[in-house]
Amino acid sequence: MATERRSVITLGGKGSSFSSSSVYKVACGVADARIDSSAIERFSTKALPLIKGSSFRIPSEELTKEEIRASLVVLLNKLLLSNSGSPSSSTVRSVIPVKILEILNSKDETFGFGDVEVTEGEIVVLEKSCASLVGVCSVIDHKATVLSQIVDSVAALSCEATKGDITSFSSLDSGDGFGNKDAIGVAGDLKVLLNGSKAVGKAEEVEEVSKIPRIHGKFRDVVRSVHSDARVELNSGVVKGGGIGEALGATLSGLCVPIKRLGECSFLRAKLCVESIGNESLKNLLLEKSFVEYENLKSGVKLAFVEEDPCRLAHKLNESLGVVWRIVGLEAAAAYFALSGGDKEEPKSDKKNKKKAVLGKGTSVIIQFIKERLGSNEGANGGDQVEQILNLYDPEGHGFDCLLAKVKEIVESNENRRLPKLPKGTRDFAQGKMIIREKAFSIIQNVFKKHGATALDTPVFELRETLMGKYGEDSKLIYDLADQGGEICSLRYDLTVPFARYVAMNGITSIKRYQIAKVYRRDNPSHGRYREFYQCDFDIAGLSEPMGPDFEVVKILTELLDKLEIGDYVVKLNHRKLLDGMLEICGVPAEKFRTICSSIDKLDKQSFEQVKKEMVEEKGLSSEIADRIGSFVKEKGAPMELLTKLREEGSEFLGNKSAKEALDELSIMFEALERSKCSDRVVFDLSLARGLDYYTGVIFEAVCIGAEVGSIAAGGRYDNLIGMFGAKQVPAVGMSLGIERVFNILENKQNLKEEPKRVVRSTETKVLVSIMEEDKLGEAAELASQLWEADISAEYLVTKRNSKHFDWAKGSKIPWMVVVGKTELSEGVVTLKKMVEGSEEEIKGVPRDSFVAELLKRL
Repeated sequence: MATERRSVITLGGKGSSFSSSSVYKVACGVADARIDSSAIERFSTKALPLIKGSSFRIPSEELTKEEIRASLVVLLNKLLLSNSGSPSSSTVRSVIPVKILEILNSKDETFGFGDVEVTEGEIVVLEKSCASLVGVCSVIDHKATVLSQIVDSVAALSCEATKGDITSFSSLDSGDGFGNKDAIGVAGDLKVLLNGSKAVGKAEEVEEVSKIPRIHGKFRDVVRSVHSDARVELNSGVVKGGGIGEALGATLSGLCVPIKRLGECSFLRAKLCVESIGNESLKNLLLEKSFVEYENLKSGVKLAFVEEDPCRLAHKLNESLGVVWRIVGLEAAAAYFALSGGDKEEPKSDKKNKKKAVLGKGTSVIIQFIKERLGSNEGANGGDQVEQILNLYDPEGHGFDCLLAKVKEIVESNENRRLPKLPKGTRDFAQGKMIIREKAFSIIQNVFKKHGATALDTPVFELRETLMGKYGEDSKLIYDLADQGGEICSLRYDLTVPFARYVAMNGITSIKRYQIAKVYRRDNPSHGRYREFYQCDFDIAGLSEPMGPDFEVVKILTELLDKLEIGDYVVKLNHRKLLDGMLEICGVPAEKFRTICSSIDKLDKQSFEQVKKEMVEEKGLSSEIADRIGSFVKEKGAPMELLTKLREEGSEFLGNKSAKEALDELSIMFEALERSKCSDRVVFDLSLARGLDYYTGVIFEAVCIGAEVGSIAAGGRYDNLIGMFGAKQVPAVGMSLGIERVFNILENKQNLKEEPKRVVRSTETKVLVSIMEEDKLGEAAELASQLWEADISAEYLVTKRNSKHFDWAKGSKIPWMVVVGKTELSEGVVTLKKMVEGSEEEIKGVPRDSFVAELLKRL
């Protein structure tokens, strides 16, 4: 009989890397070790002095044969790594590496080595390499890594066997960028395995199922850390200094709890699966074995917890990992018997009447794989079958590699791959949402045009130098693009800076413009905060009467928010010169004005104590100055009332040049707002700071009362921004509406069904051309084209299935149908049918040359 061909692991080759998987294969005896010829040439060729009384012995204290072999192969690699110089400078002879190689490749497991005296260089490797610890750690790394891939597939079987509710798996990824990536990854793999399953979701949510992603995700996370450390130690030579044992011990200690939790979670699911098995002897067998292994796990992990020696800790942890493997195997057996009808005591008549649940595409493949492995022994007693399944789920067992490959194939296959995802901080809009969106854009454009603005569009990216230095601390949120042809570009952060660049480039001295376009910010997504979103901007640039453009921009903002019907809102307003004057009065150094303004700007989200802490501890203000700022920024109220208070005799603001200028300008603006009947929407608020560096005068922002989406619009005067790009200063003022937050408010209002009788249509189709015969596309083309030429929105459908026509018309709320059946075709006429509920109307025999005119009368 031909012997099975073993793979070969080569050590010591130039540029090669050693892995935990390679260590495991040699440790298990499924692969032979080999020393690369280039490494053999580097062994010392000269006689080296031997250290008297020293000798090499194989590490064997408390270690299993597998762990001893793993220690030897790691030691062999460390000897080769330490021998990387020329033969003349080598401190390692060939005798120990060759002897280790012979032991690893022989079938003799007595590990006979004898005493071999060693050189000084060899002693350093033997004592400092921590080969035993690294070897056992590598075995743990391999087993744990493979377990993290297998355990999800077993859990998927249990979800179906227990009819578990898996809806919570979809709620793990909130889209705000703060989700648990490993838990989300596990949930994704489970959904792939369960794709198409009709067995899940039949029972109420149970903790044993709902906690799978987080328990398995934490195990993945810690295993990744073990893998990283093991890889480093396997490929590092022996260096002076200690700490290897302590560091690896700390990493392995972190694996104790996740191993225990993983085993416990698997044990509890196995118990649930067993309840669905009718064969009492099989049920009792599985329960007994599961309880024994669970008790072994608890005692094993407990011993590992208190172990201080890193190598013995690794040994005990490896034992506990083996126990978890057996628990997972028992869970797989329990789920298999529950799903595949391993119940041999069930009467045949009951089996025929029992409806089989449809399993997931992935789990059904695994069940079939296990069935095929059981093969002719499927009729054997339950105990034998359980042992076969345990052997299949043993990483050293026959057939395990095929099982692992099958699971990987399912999870990674094209047919069952995860659905593509949106990048965090972005959204798709379709159907009803697009109707809301388009209506909002139409309202906004009409208001902008009413005030005499012309449309402008600018590139979605600008030179990085154009954007930098304009946004203060928020500059860190700019998206940079890869260098292309020597130009460093960035996605636009807002529409104001590109507008200023456009005005300067083209030498414009007066313009009133609007722009509706997307902007991009490398922000942390949250509710109402996105990385890609639309802004709707209106700007007036050029010399004009004092405060005229400032008034008009705020007036436009109130018009927009009134027409969009978002509910109650308030426009908070302040003046940058007033802020600067206030900071000067409080004693803030001029160079810190902008950074302190950024702190003040957070008062709408944080308490003053939090903001004060930032100003004092991070930005170097004294506590007294911060408190003085606090006394000012608490002031807010109706525009004229607060303005009068700030201009009272003895006010500190009147003695400050910057503050007095601001109050004079605000006096003009507030009068205009009052006379335009929109000042009741405005609040004069000294805490409003607006963090952007380019503001020089009036600043404002709008907030929807009761909506948790932050500010929905903002703006202000920026007299110096355009001058940054050209020789001429052009004063300007503008506003920007954050339309995404407005959409959130409008969508929430729609969801609350404030207008239950209102019909929201996803299309503007007014007529459906219904050809109720097959192969009559030409008829549809002729009739639909006549409607399109008359500027009537129309669609067509060609099918014999009458119900499909009416379902389409009703589902899309299409008011009229042009019906063409057999009778209409033979007579050369059409039937017009009104589909509006409660006012149905049908007009038969309408000539084809006049049906468009008839529809135009009625539409």
